Amino acid sequence: MHPFMRQISITYRCAMRYREHELCDTGLAGCQTPYITALYRRPGLTQEELARELNVNKSSVTRQLTILEEKGYVRRESDPEDRRSMRVWPTEKAHALRDRLFQCYRDWNEYLTQDLSEEERAELSRLMARIASKAEAYVKGGEAACAPSDNI
Repeated sequence: MHPFMRQISITYRCAMRYREHELCDTGLAGCQTPYITALYRRPGLTQEELARELNVNKSSVTRQLTILEEKGYVRRESDPEDRRSMRVWPTEKAHALRDRLFQCYRDWNEYLTQDLSEEERAELSRLMARIASKAEAYVKGGEAACAPSDNI
């Protein structure tokens, strides 16, 4: 793995472990928090829209939503306009966790960047936004030589 991608991968996995540790009393896995935060921003997304929003495959969304529903953090209902689609909403239990979850994200970002100057933080943010945008463009077909796989 290219060192740059390895560093991103390590940082992402450590972030999930941090969230899991900080939220251990909630029963949430670190990989489940992005689903809840996406639903805070856009409640009522379909499962397919959630997969696109998070850049994960539909089977991962289904699997994680099943767990989150069992734990009481989301509810799913058939879309009245398209019975084949399921819309997803955060529950009151999820909303009660909102401030704590966002604080967890802020604390992790602060921890990672505490040794950087304000200029370095701004530059890192700008560069990472560019990289993320390029990665999303590829996955969404902007530069892909073939159709995106559902297994990405």
